[in-house]
Amino acid sequence: MRILFFGRGVISTQYAWAFEQAGHTVEFYVRKGRKETFGSNIELEMWDARRGKQLIKESWSVKLHEEISPNYDLIIVSVNTEQLPEAAQLLSTAAGTTPVLIFNNVWQDLKSSIAPLSMNNVVFGFPGGGGGITDNRLRGGFLKMIFLEKPRVGTEHINNKVKECFESAHFKISWVKDMQNWLWIHFAMNAAMETEVLQRGSFPALMNHSDSFANVGKHMREMIPVLKARGAKNDMILLLLTKIPPALLGTLFNKVILAKGSLPRLFIEYNNSKAGFAVSEVVREAKKLGIPLPRLTMAFENTEHHKAIENSIS
Repeated sequence: MRILFFGRGVISTQYAWAFEQAGHTVEFYVRKGRKETFGSNIELEMWDARRGKQLIKESWSVKLHEEISPNYDLIIVSVNTEQLPEAAQLLSTAAGTTPVLIFNNVWQDLKSSIAPLSMNNVVFGFPGGGGGITDNRLRGGFLKMIFLEKPRVGTEHINNKVKECFESAHFKISWVKDMQNWLWIHFAMNAAMETEVLQRGSFPALMNHSDSFANVGKHMREMIPVLKARGAKNDMILLLLTKIPPALLGTLFNKVILAKGSLPRLFIEYNNSKAGFAVSEVVREAKKLGIPLPRLTMAFENTEHHKAIENSIS
C-alpha cells in the first residue's frame, strides 16, 4: 500500500516507520520550505512495544514532498489540533478520492472539524504512542494498541483498508463505538494534563511531582459541566478521573498507570510540545456556555503566551 502522512511529526514518523517495516511505501507531505529544513533523514530513538519492548535506534531515510498528488491508497493526518482545519482545507482539493484517516485529537464535532472534507471519505482514529522531536532527533515510541471508530454507513471500505494496514504492521485495533464522545473526553483529559503542565513548566516536570495527577483529576472534575453541556456521556476514563478520590488517583497514576520505567511515562517525559491550546479551547467553550472554570482559567492566565491566545478566546 502507498501511504502519505500529512506532516512529519512524532506520531506520523513513528507509524510511518512501522508501516515501511511491514512492506508499505510511505511518504510525507510537509509545508513549503520544510523539506530542506528537515532533510532526508531523521534520528530515531523510540520504543516499539508491538512484540515485547524493543528500543529502535537508527538514522531513518524519509521521502518528503511539498505538494500532494492523488496517487495514494491512504492518507493519514496527525497534526497539532490547531492545524487540523488547514489540513482538511488543503486535502479537500488535493486528495481527490483518496481515503483519509484523521489520526488526531479533536474538540469540535467531527463533521465540523474536517470541513470541507466529506465524512464519507474520512474515518477517525487515535494513536497509542507519543514523544517529542528536538534537533531532528525523535525520542518516543508506540504501544501495540491503536483506536479506530467503528464503521459508519458508507465508510466500511475505508475502515477495512485502515484495519488491514495496521494489522499488517502487527498493531491491534480497539474499536470505538462513539468516537465523538471518546475524543471529547480524551481532549478534556489532555486539557486537564496541560493545565498541570502550565503550572509545573513542562511535561517532564509534571512527572516529578507526586501530586500532579491528583490535580489532573480535580481539573477533570471542573470540566464535567462543559462535557455534559456538549452531550458527552460517561465512559470508563471519565469515571476513573472523576470518581476516584484525588489522592488515590494520584497514587494510581504514579505507581501503576505511569510507573517509573513504563513506556506511557517515558512518552510523556519525552513530550516537548508547547502546552496551552487544549486549555484555551475548553476555556473558550466554557465561556460560551457561561460555565466557570477557575482552575483552568487561573493556570492559563499565568502563562507567558496567554495574551496571544486570549485574543482568540474573547
